[in-house]
Amino acid sequence: MPDIAWNSHYWGDHYHWKVGGEEWSDPWGGSEAQWFGSLYPRLHRFLPARSILEIAPGFGRWTKFLIPNSSRYVGVDLSQKCVDACRRIFCRRGFLSGSHPRFIKNDGLSLSGVKNNSCDLVFSFDSLVHADLEILQAYIPEILRVLSPRGIAFIHHSNLLVFGGSIGQPHARSPTVSADNVASAIHGCGGSVLIQEIISWESEHIMHDCLTLFGQRRADIKPVRIENPRFMEEASIIRDFQAPWSK
Repeated sequence: MPDIAWNSHYWGDHYHWKVGGEEWSDPWGGSEAQWFGSLYPRLHRFLPARSILEIAPGFGRWTKFLIPNSSRYVGVDLSQKCVDACRRIFCRRGFLSGSHPRFIKNDGLSLSGVKNNSCDLVFSFDSLVHADLEILQAYIPEILRVLSPRGIAFIHHSNLLVFGGSIGQPHARSPTVSADNVASAIHGCGGSVLIQEIISWESEHIMHDCLTLFGQRRADIKPVRIENPRFMEEASIIRDFQAPWSK
């Protein structure tokens, strides 16, 4: 299972990071096309944000879009290799005017270097899909702790549990996580789910991933659940018709 030890070894010691994670955006035609064609439309109501926290930024595939959309940015990663790379890339003189990006190595469970109620957006995409349920159960109360009262968290996680082992473990997704048990963990910690979009990933109609948007408890919110087996069709359209504008 993709527990903390697996993630620390794989992403810190084993994975090559030759192109900084850009290879995972190939189906969209690159990270710029994926950001503006797929992620930004889902997040545009919350950007720019005064303060953004990114969990597991890797080599900064999304960081380069988050930093310009914030006044303060913090990236937290289990891998010292990734932290060092992000410091080298984003804290160098001249990346942006000002020096607000900050990168912290953590234990893969907590956000101990981040103040209470200090973040308007917590973001993690294409990283926590490799986290088992106990890791998400540790992170969720921490995320709610650091969110501002009207802050929003957007996390991409596994939904593989619902298949009961019938499709193996594609793309190192956690077999212990589902949209339902993540929603239960959020509610159990006093948060509210706003939207859950269950999506396909590469294989059409096999929806083993989920995008969850949540925040502090909001009595006036009724959660929305979307099932999207055409997520990769969206990627193909972005690659074929939007990505050429990004070149």
